[in-house]
Amino acid sequence: MGRIAYFCTMILYNTTYQMPEADARDFVIWVHQVMLPRVNEFGHMKHGRLSRILSHKEEGTECFALQFEVESTARLHYWFVKQGKLLGEEMLKTFGNRVIGFSTMMEVIDGE
Repeated sequence: MGRIAYFCTMILYNTTYQMPEADARDFVIWVHQVMLPRVNEFGHMKHGRLSRILSHKEEGTECFALQFEVESTARLHYWFVKQGKLLGEEMLKTFGNRVIGFSTMMEVIDGE
């Protein structure tokens, strides 16, 4: 059995958010009007997209996944230090602890 060759083409940075249904509309508006434009302005993160998660949600809540592509872990770290922390703090001021999230960093791989 041969080995599968692969290489990393980019980093996918995903943050999954959960919130009460009552906050979902405001969260989506905030992401589209505040977060995505600022992230796009910064220039390190690409192809930002917000998706609604249909599975694994608790009754009375909504879940969303916010994803960006980034060239390397070094660029992701730089973005987080310079901008990501500030956006997280602004989100906390806006929504308090009603919106919670966790982030996952993944390598996008191409196989041959």
